[in-house]
Amino acid sequence: MVLKSTYSGDVSVYQVSGANVSRSLPDWIAKKRKKSLKNDLEYQNRIELIQDFEFSEASNKIKVTPDGQFAMATGTYKPQIHVYDFANLSLKFERHTDAENVDFTILSNDWTKSVHLQNDRSIEFQSKGGIHYRTRIPKFGRNLAYNHVNCDLYVSSSGNELYRLNLDQGKFLNPFQLEIDPERGSGSTHVSFNNVNGLVAAGLEDGTVEFWDSRARSRVAKLTLPSSAYTSEPYEISTTAFKNDGLGFACGTSNGYTYLYDLRSSVPTLVKDQGYGFGIKKIIYLNNDKFLASDKRIAKINNINDGKLFASMEPSVDINDIEYLPETGMFFTANEGIQMHTYYIPNLGPAPRWASFLDNVTEELEEKPSESVYSNYRFITRDDISKLNLSHLVGTKVLRSYMHGFFINTELYDRVNLIANPNSYRDEREREIKKRIEKERESRIRSTGAISNTKIKVNKDLVEKLAKKSGTEATESIVNDDRFKEMFENPDFQVDKESHEYKQLNPVEAPGDAQSAKRVRAMTAAEESDEERINARNNNSDDESDDESESESESESESDEENEQQMDKLQKLKVQKQLDSQKRRMEAKSKANKFLNEMKSYSTDSNEKSRANQVTFGKQLETLNRNQEEINASKKGEVLHRHARGEVELTFMPKKPEKKKTKRVEFDENEGNDEDEDREAKNGRTKQRFEGRRRASKNAFRGM
Repeated sequence: MVLKSTYSGDVSVYQVSGANVSRSLPDWIAKKRKKSLKNDLEYQNRIELIQDFEFSEASNKIKVTPDGQFAMATGTYKPQIHVYDFANLSLKFERHTDAENVDFTILSNDWTKSVHLQNDRSIEFQSKGGIHYRTRIPKFGRNLAYNHVNCDLYVSSSGNELYRLNLDQGKFLNPFQLEIDPERGSGSTHVSFNNVNGLVAAGLEDGTVEFWDSRARSRVAKLTLPSSAYTSEPYEISTTAFKNDGLGFACGTSNGYTYLYDLRSSVPTLVKDQGYGFGIKKIIYLNNDKFLASDKRIAKINNINDGKLFASMEPSVDINDIEYLPETGMFFTANEGIQMHTYYIPNLGPAPRWASFLDNVTEELEEKPSESVYSNYRFITRDDISKLNLSHLVGTKVLRSYMHGFFINTELYDRVNLIANPNSYRDEREREIKKRIEKERESRIRSTGAISNTKIKVNKDLVEKLAKKSGTEATESIVNDDRFKEMFENPDFQVDKESHEYKQLNPVEAPGDAQSAKRVRAMTAAEESDEERINARNNNSDDESDDESESESESESESDEENEQQMDKLQKLKVQKQLDSQKRRMEAKSKANKFLNEMKSYSTDSNEKSRANQVTFGKQLETLNRNQEEINASKKGEVLHRHARGEVELTFMPKKPEKKKTKRVEFDENEGNDEDEDREAKNGRTKQRFEGRRRASKNAFRGM
């Protein structure tokens, strides 16, 4: 986002809001072009200080309320009134009227009471709830002024009467009868009121100003401008203004002159020409030493004492009205464009409280002065001047010296360059045609999804890795990006794989062949035979390809140097690969021989030990069969299945558990025999003895 700014010496003027064109696109076209707006720099750099600060067609008048919290503006089409709330930086409400507004003034301290002069000779009083009252005047009105002391509303019109409407009594009073030269005009153009001394100034079409005392209701003086000294053409007074000190007075004419007076003298203290010849729209006293004069083209801020220009505001559309926020550096303009403009001059005063952030962002968002000041100039050096034969213009206004060269107008440079180099246009045209043809060829030859190798001069391995990881489309966008294209074109950005930093970042990658880095273990005899067959096949194919390449090289007259270098590198890599494979085979054979010798020595030692404990084969077979029979007998009917992941499945036939045999207890009448006792001692007791014991059963007859 960029703030458009202009400079007048050391004073910066920032355009905070407002379009740079007089008319925007219609809604039905804007909807179709919404997608293209993202590429529109003007649309991207727009700033909306106040939301909806615009009208459908144009704005007529704008004023700020006395409390400084609201702004009221009128515009068209349709005729409407907008009120903006500074606290919320947005539109508060809008109202539509029956006729277009000519002028209005705010009666209260805020926006709630206002009076509007319409172009159908009507005067509308607007209140908080809407239209309050409407009345009409005999002739078309041009301007309004309000006297806060006696509540008189002054209306200048196309006739020779200055109408007075008293808002306290609610009726029209006797108008002021103006003395107008009938040959030069018939009405008053502007009226203003001095809050300090109560004077009423009425600017007339004949180029004079009448001053009336609001208390005595009589004419005090009549001022005639010194027209003969500055212009001989007839003119009329277009605007008037009083200074807050009660002594200063200013008036503007229809031919672009501004006159400053001290009310104690009839001689102007300053006469300032606006420069464009348009009528002065408005004059504002900013402070004790500066004033603003605006026509439809430009608004200039000048010094009161000497008339020196301080700053200027020049929008791209015609100005209808301008308003100043007191004690700040901000201005609002009502203009013929859709958007109303906002300007901010930090040298004139700080930003208002509701837009205090402007003091911080103006310097950050300010555009470079070279983009606006030197947009129509071209910088050339002294060597260019000698080539174009412009040495005789050094020191004139045509060549503006700057640093080690000069600025020259772009159109003048094109003409001089065409004279010095008659074929420059033709050469430039041929170069442009060649560029377009090459671009079309490239787009026609390159297949979709392929990355053009013409731009890739260095870091080709990196491009291949990116293509494998993120795809060809993403890699191609990276290669063609202006931020990264030098990484693949400039040799200074070549990745050094032998550097210490690269090895630290890539410790796994070996300096040699990638295939050899992956293989760590020694090759077996079968792998060696396969490797030999593959190498032999590759060698044969390499020989055939070499023969084919030789035949093709003989048929072609010219070959690319880069392809030769690549072929040399590939040949060296193949030779290195063969040498590495032979070296690995030799190392593997030596390791295998060493391992066989160790196994032989180990087998001889084990044979000598086993001879001492030698058992015949028949005995070993008998023991194995016997052990297997015992296992099968113990596990009869069981089947064991083993699966691939170490799982085991066992199937068996369930058996009923064997019942234990209980011994029957017999009672013998011959108790206490020695033989029985001896037998019981040996085999255990077989009958129960009850002598000397109590029976557990209550049935005493059971044992009888």
